[in-house]
Amino acid sequence: MWDVVIVGAGPAGLSAGIACAQHGLKAKIVDEFIRPGGRLLGQLHEEPNGTWWNGLEEGKQLQEQAIRLGVDLECGVSVHDATNTDQGWRMETSHGPIESPALLLATGAAETAIPIHGWTLPGVMSIGAAQVMTNVQRVKVGSRGVVVGINILSIAIMRELQLAGIPIDRMVLPARNLLTMDAGNPEKVMKSMMHAAHLAPSFLIRMGSKMMKSEALQKLALRFLPDQGIHLWDIPIQLNTAALSIIGENQVEGVKIAKVTAKGEPIAGTETIIPADFVCIAGGLQPLVELAAVAGCTLTYLPELGGHVPLHNERMQTTVKGLYVAGNITGIESAKIAMAQGTVAGLSIADDFGMLPDQDLLHTSINKVESVRQTAAIQFHPDIQQGRSIMSGLFEQHGIGV
Repeated sequence: MWDVVIVGAGPAGLSAGIACAQHGLKAKIVDEFIRPGGRLLGQLHEEPNGTWWNGLEEGKQLQEQAIRLGVDLECGVSVHDATNTDQGWRMETSHGPIESPALLLATGAAETAIPIHGWTLPGVMSIGAAQVMTNVQRVKVGSRGVVVGINILSIAIMRELQLAGIPIDRMVLPARNLLTMDAGNPEKVMKSMMHAAHLAPSFLIRMGSKMMKSEALQKLALRFLPDQGIHLWDIPIQLNTAALSIIGENQVEGVKIAKVTAKGEPIAGTETIIPADFVCIAGGLQPLVELAAVAGCTLTYLPELGGHVPLHNERMQTTVKGLYVAGNITGIESAKIAMAQGTVAGLSIADDFGMLPDQDLLHTSINKVESVRQTAAIQFHPDIQQGRSIMSGLFEQHGIGV
């Protein structure tokens, strides 16, 4: 029997497995993908200080360290049930049952779908799918594309596609409706993008964003936004334009777009069709919490963290004894934060097993999560600190199960 089973071989799961193994625990990591690394596999971006974050290399280093320490790593395994028994946990998987006293869920996040008329045509994909095909599978997704949805994730991946030599014609908003909500509202999108402006390659854009802290100035900027939008890496980011539908017979042939008001309402007479052979839809990310719900963990809805998340404390313990979480299942943040959380979870598990000789290690790791969060180059939700504070208060009210 394993001391701990970790579901998810991304940055959080690998880091947790390393921390557990370093303190004498038998750790097994399973992941449904064919190789470890999670979302690290597709990441490639330049940090504000000029250095490059290469997710493939980061994932490789974590994998090699985990294997050296004796962590059992098995990919291509799906976990579809987790039951709390008198002996601990029993997981039902595609490769048979696995049992362990402790269970860590590092299941990550999934993309939020944004339905658009014509989105079932061949050539339409999520922005994350384009990232995986490009950076992991080395497949060219097309020759001229449009990204529908403007957020920190889509901008980062747009840059990765460009670096791979894949032309992106422009980025536009989705047409506003009951499902797209804020993603189709130019005012809301501009407000959220102010928190990512420091990543812009243009000094003028970075300086200009610092001057637009008030909503009044942001609304004024929208009124005078050029028809072609703001260019990042020579790609137009059009906050005043929305995709109404995707055009094509047997595959993507173009996108019907229109100018929109500051509230996202289409302006009659501005419709036009731009040619494209692929479309990436970017609706953002949401925590993958289904397995946590099946395991009996209490969930709460916190939009500041990306949606429904398991109640947990700073030690990554949940409301169910012996069940831990780490990474994007706890809230949408960067891979660096997921790695730091994974280390905390691993040390917390070791401590609960009585295998942690120095409590300072755990306290230092908890503090590191916060310091990494404070300096994170990419922040998916501007109110993440508020969300973490609310989570802490809710967990104190609920506590850990016995």
